[in-house]
Amino acid sequence: MKILITGSNGQVGSCLVNRLQLKPEIEFLALTRQELDITDPAQVDTIVKHFNPDVIINAAAYTAVDKAEQEADLCYAINRDGPRFLAEAAHKNGALLLHISTDYVFSGEKQGVYDEEDPVAPQGVYGQSKLAGELAIVKICPRHIILRTAWVFGEHGGNFVKTMLRLAKTRDSIGVVADQFGGPTYAGDIADTLIAIVEKVMNKGVNVFGVFHFSGLPHVSWHIFAQKIFEKAEEQHLLDKIIVVNPISTSEYPTPAKRPSNSRLSNIKLNNVYGIKPSDWQKALTDLSNYK
Repeated sequence: MKILITGSNGQVGSCLVNRLQLKPEIEFLALTRQELDITDPAQVDTIVKHFNPDVIINAAAYTAVDKAEQEADLCYAINRDGPRFLAEAAHKNGALLLHISTDYVFSGEKQGVYDEEDPVAPQGVYGQSKLAGELAIVKICPRHIILRTAWVFGEHGGNFVKTMLRLAKTRDSIGVVADQFGGPTYAGDIADTLIAIVEKVMNKGVNVFGVFHFSGLPHVSWHIFAQKIFEKAEEQHLLDKIIVVNPISTSEYPTPAKRPSNSRLSNIKLNNVYGIKPSDWQKALTDLSNYK
């Protein structure tokens, strides 16, 4: 089996590379944005035609949520046009396309958990561009898996866990939003999920395509997530002081882009179809020395 990975130096892309290196039966080509610009259709077409992958995993994305409000053209180029070009190349070459999307396609105003059939209503440029990428893939490439996830963190790239640990070095107390809720999701678990889906489709003939949700449990607020990070850091002797985490409201921490107050995603469909359980984000915090 041959797998092409885009965005290979991002949070999920790096984890994919680490895991696929342990699977000698899989040949993979992992490319960074510098090596493959997915917004260039000619480049996408050439690389896909030359490598001839059975599977394409798109881990490339524009994820600067606030900056996207000022860089809409670039954001749409990466999050809408790039997936469209990959979908065209995948369909032309008979490849399965896996694509990572986001909770930001929803308004965040629902009371319960979001499932795959809930109406989408993105509130900012980032979410709108990601939804546009989803729609392009659905229209062009029938053999697709769109995996929506939320609150991604891991050892690679920038994320909330690293930010908290960095702030703890210079502060004794930190204010963290307590009225936004979601499921923190470990990037390594996303990589494992993508690989598991690929293996079930390619080796076991599971041909259920479409949109799936994958995120972590239990659902918490950012405030509770931060508290748990510091608890784990103290247990691992990475902090020499107790950090006070003060709950604040979204209105006390204004940002250029609106955040969903509810990012809780249901994992039931993914579990029923592919037998994949939600991300255990607390387990992923057991060795915070790797989050540098």
